[in-house]
Amino acid sequence: MTDNIFQEIAVLLLIASMVSALILLMRQPLIVAYILVGILVGPSVFGIITVRDEVDLLAQMGISVLLFVVGLKLDLHLIRTMGPVALATGLGQIVFTSVVGYFLSLALGFSPVTALYIAVALTFSSTIIIVKLLSDKREIDALHGRIAVGFLIVQDIIVVLVMIGLTTFGSPDTSERFWSNLLLLLLRGSAFVISIGLLMRYVLPALLHHLARSRELLVLFSISWAVSLAVAGEMLGFSKEIGAFIAGISLASTPYREAIGSRLVNLRDFLLLFFFLDLGAKLDMQQLGVQVAPAVVLSLFVLIGNPLIVMVIMGSMGYRKRTGFLAGLTVAQISEFSLILAALGVSLGHINTEALGLITLVGLITIGLSTYMILYSHPLYKQLSPWLKIFEKKVRRREDTDSSADRTAPVDVILFGMGRYGSNLARNLTQRGLNVLGVDFDSETVALRNNQGFRVCYGDAEDPECPSALPLNQSKWLISTIPQLDINLALLNAVEHHGYQGRKAFASHTDYDSEKLREAGADLILTPFVDAAEEAADRIAGRTRKEDSSEGAK
Repeated sequence: MTDNIFQEIAVLLLIASMVSALILLMRQPLIVAYILVGILVGPSVFGIITVRDEVDLLAQMGISVLLFVVGLKLDLHLIRTMGPVALATGLGQIVFTSVVGYFLSLALGFSPVTALYIAVALTFSSTIIIVKLLSDKREIDALHGRIAVGFLIVQDIIVVLVMIGLTTFGSPDTSERFWSNLLLLLLRGSAFVISIGLLMRYVLPALLHHLARSRELLVLFSISWAVSLAVAGEMLGFSKEIGAFIAGISLASTPYREAIGSRLVNLRDFLLLFFFLDLGAKLDMQQLGVQVAPAVVLSLFVLIGNPLIVMVIMGSMGYRKRTGFLAGLTVAQISEFSLILAALGVSLGHINTEALGLITLVGLITIGLSTYMILYSHPLYKQLSPWLKIFEKKVRRREDTDSSADRTAPVDVILFGMGRYGSNLARNLTQRGLNVLGVDFDSETVALRNNQGFRVCYGDAEDPECPSALPLNQSKWLISTIPQLDINLALLNAVEHHGYQGRKAFASHTDYDSEKLREAGADLILTPFVDAAEEAADRIAGRTRKEDSSEGAK
């Protein structure tokens, strides 16, 4: 039995590697490859893999590590900041999708109960898929990424309540059971949060300080903490996702979060492979052919309607059209929870297998297409930007007011990217008498640098409208310490479009990037590694000559 499990996992990994390599050559996203492999090796096609329990176990571990790493990036200050927009967007999208989806399903000829199940299934988006895509694009720390994570967590909490309602639906004391279960859930949740808060205050800082003496022990504890709280969350009536997410938040305020997060990235990606394989294997392909036309209609509603309502809500709250668009794309698919809810409805006798096949097909369509929409969100935004102005207030945007930087003070240099290199550059420029205004897309970095005495405001270098909120007419230099060539080229085009007349300096890590930036109009190329190496060599050589001369004098 053990040999059989090992052999099948080895075969599964080999097939996944070969298909993924082929998909990568075709410049397609790996998530699509993983789901495709799951369908191929699952019972619906070849039935190669029979160790479903073992694959599911590894998938659940991957989910726990993924949400734990996300929670590590969110401290309590950020949660308080993102809370209102996450709650408003999450609840607003749920209400819109469920109501419109219900009447749309009725119009397609489904019974009221089946239409209700379909509407609820269309409501929830996949936290796992979205977080993985945003992490791969390094946008999980961007404003739209954090807002998206916020309302996805709201959705996860709502789906728990929906499942409670479904399990009590149809019993003679439905109302009483529902409210008693809901009250019990709230009490358990409150006790859970309070317990974690006490551990954060009195236990975890000292414990991590002791464990950090060994890197292996720190990683081991982190994984065990993530999985344990995922189990606790599920036992208390919530989900593994919520428990693992809270586990990450509980360590987010410690000085070890970066060390933990960086060491778990590779493990996260490996274990998540099994989640997507398991998801593909669970898709019942035999149920898909009957409901193609309704599935296409409902898929278009999810792909277009859900992002639109997010943009409307965020636009009314003062966010830019770009922020709303990028956040809205994250709800353009249905969740694995949708399939679970549909399967639960079949087991309860509320819907038939045809409805389950319809929801499965909608999931396959929306997950596949939304993956491309998110991966190519920036080119897509450029094409649609002229038609998105209706989703943006004409008054001062929320991003423009989300920092304490004084934009009325004199500005000699506008500096994009206030990380380690950018902040050191800003400090040295300030010491030389220049007035520096920093710009960064990470709201946590913005708050940190402002507390350190810098003048920093929120801004995304990839946003073509970002320069319009900056004092370009005052600045003599525009500097970008961002290493990505495509972002720097986009920023160059944007500031020229807004009539910037000053000089422009951009960081570059390769000769190719440097040449492209010069061709695009950069006045100065910053090469951090080369410059640092030259300065270090000068200092070492200077000290060597000084020591040699001292010895010669003796």
